[in-house]
Amino acid sequence: MTTVQAIEAAVEQLAPEQRAQFRAWFDAFDAREWDQQMDQDLGAGRLDWLADEALADLSAGRCTDR
Repeated sequence: MTTVQAIEAAVEQLAPEQRAQFRAWFDAFDAREWDQQMDQDLGAGRLDWLADEALADLSAGRCTDR
């Protein structure tokens, strides 16, 4: 049995209240990881193209204020 399978089996054994607690914990954990990855990507300039594209769209008049 893999670690993932063991975790899945353990989650299946949780009572509904425990699953809700686990879900809340995992959502927060996942959000922290997402934020960390975004910070790393921003710091490394991996998302600069998005800002460049948005500024080009603005300059070309392809944006509205709605």
